[in-house]
Order: sequence, then structure tokens, then C-alpha cells
Amino acid sequence: MDSVRNLALGILGPLERESVLLGLMVLSGLLSAALIIILMPLLQRYALARPNARSSHRIPTPQGGGIAVLGATIIPVAILAFTLAPDIKLNWGSGLGFRFVWVVLIAAIGLAVVGAVDDIRPLPAMHRLLLQILAVAAVVMATGNRILPNWIPEGIEFALLVFGGVWFVNLVNFMDGLDWITVSEMVPITGFLACLGFITDMPTVFVAACLCGALLGFAPFNKPVARLFLGDVGSLPIGLLVGWMLLQLAGTGALAAAILLPLYYLMDATITLLRRLARREKVWEAHRSHFYQKATDNGFSVLQVNAHVFGLNLVLAGLAAMTLVWSSGAVQIAALSLGAVLVGLVLRRFSRPRVSVPLEVSR
Repeated sequence: MDSVRNLALGILGPLERESVLLGLMVLSGLLSAALIIILMPLLQRYALARPNARSSHRIPTPQGGGIAVLGATIIPVAILAFTLAPDIKLNWGSGLGFRFVWVVLIAAIGLAVVGAVDDIRPLPAMHRLLLQILAVAAVVMATGNRILPNWIPEGIEFALLVFGGVWFVNLVNFMDGLDWITVSEMVPITGFLACLGFITDMPTVFVAACLCGALLGFAPFNKPVARLFLGDVGSLPIGLLVGWMLLQLAGTGALAAAILLPLYYLMDATITLLRRLARREKVWEAHRSHFYQKATDNGFSVLQVNAHVFGLNLVLAGLAAMTLVWSSGAVQIAALSLGAVLVGLVLRRFSRPRVSVPLEVSR
């Protein structure tokens, strides 16, 4: 291990944190694309997602791209930890410490295994839920953040965080039903969190940089019309990793920013769930009730839906940045309110038929 470390240091030399973040993003992107190319023949043979009445795709398409995304996230983090961390001005031991990242990564791998099995042979809903609860509980226990006021008992806060974490993992899975939709949502979030590396050395910023790069490496294969899907093997661990990053962010006092970043997913999935519960539907079954799915039914192209989601997320990231710069309660409330209004407007637009503007015929 020392020889590998010395070789890496000799090649890279003394690195600043910002250079490491950029290098991780590039490395993860290239590794993700390479892994996909290697795995594609196997996925085409053993992991085809066949279309049904609730699908957004029309031809059998391989799934399992999440294997490459997760691998391209974990491998660079491991390389960084074992070979370079002590010499590139990273304070892995500060705060919660890098050792807790391993708990998160192992939990993410566990959810990836659950997702892989479910992709091939669907598991009973209760079994999936119990395994998700175990993974999220392990992450919450490892991080130990206090988010709610101290007068709330820790046991109640722990239960609420586990419940919220399980919901976040599932909503990321639910929302991964359209080409590029997860890229449009998660790249702005992870990119924003990685950029926090310019002002902090929390381990989350390095994991965020790796996940952002891995998703960018996956994006060319998932662009409409997709040649590859993430599958549950990808959406479940991505939900866990991003949920953990947002929990860490909220633990620094930036609760408003942690809510704003995933606000589109939160509102689309939660409103859809409440509507389905009101209609007494089986909420654990696949459906086409999400607003982004309605948008395609209402005449929006896949690219138009993604443009709305990506643009909205850039604005939400800007609002989140504003809450970090100005920490007054009035700014936090104003940013959250404006974010909710903007998301609501997009959801309203998605839920209505798209109006085509006729071209004027010249005489």
C-alpha cells in the first residue's frame, strides 16, 4: 500500500482540495463510462427492462447502469482515502470523520445488492422496505447529526430521520422513470455539494464530486432515447448517498439549503403519494401518476421535461446558496417560500396539456 501511495503522490504531487475535487469528478466520469461499456453486453443479456403499460420506454432496454455509477463513486473515494488523503490538506478526521463514510458506502452497496436482486426478480414490498430501513438506520446512527431542536428527544429525532431517509431513498427510486431525469435532478445537487469543497473539507464534498462525475459519465448512455437505465441497483444507493449528504449539510445548520436542493423531487413524489393514498391505490405498485410522467402524456417531449427540471434545479441551487450567504431567518423563509412557489408552477405546467403555438403562414 505504501508503494502505491508513493507512486500516486509522485505523479500528482502536492494537491490542493479544489484540484482533488476536479480530479475526482473527471476520474469518476471516465470510470463510469468505461464500466458501462464493459458491462453492457452482460446487461443486454441478463437485465433487460421490458416495457409495460406503466413504462415510459417502448422497446426492451438494459438496466443496471447503477452498477457503474456506484462503482465509479466508491472506487475513487477509496483510492483517495488509502493513497492521498494525508498529503493533500484534507482533514478527514474533523467533525464526524472519514471513518463514518465507510458505513455509508457499505450501506449503499447493500442497497445496490437489494436493487440488483429486485431488478432481476422482484422482491416482496415488505422485504425491500425492511432492508431499506436497516440501511438508513445504520447511516443515521453513524452520522449522529442533530437536526431538530435539543428539546426533542433523540429517540424521536432518530425515528423521524430514519423515516425521512427511507422516504427519500424511495422517492429517488420512484422518480427514476424517464430518460435523463435522475441526471437532471442529481447533477445540480451533487455539483452544488461538491462546490462546497471550496469552503469546507467535510468528506461529503468528495463523495459528491465522485457521484456527480459518475452520473455525467452515465448521462450519454441514458440520453433520450436511452440505451441504458440506472435500475433499482442505481436509484436506491444514489438516494441513500444524496440523502446522507443532505443530512450532513442540514447538520451544519443549513437546513433550508438541504430542503431546497431536492425540492422538486420532494414535492412531485410527496404530492403524488398523497393523491394516490387519497384514491386508495396500492402505493407500492408502479404507476404513471408523477407530474413528470403527466408532462409527457400532455405533449411535453422528454428533453423539454428535463430542461424544466434541470433549469429549476439550478435556480433552487441558487436559492440554497443564498441561504448559506445570508443566514437570517427572514432570508431562509423567503428562499424556501420562493422555491416552493417555483416548483409548484413547474408542477402545474406539467399537469396541463402543452399549448402549441401555430406558425404564421407567410403570403
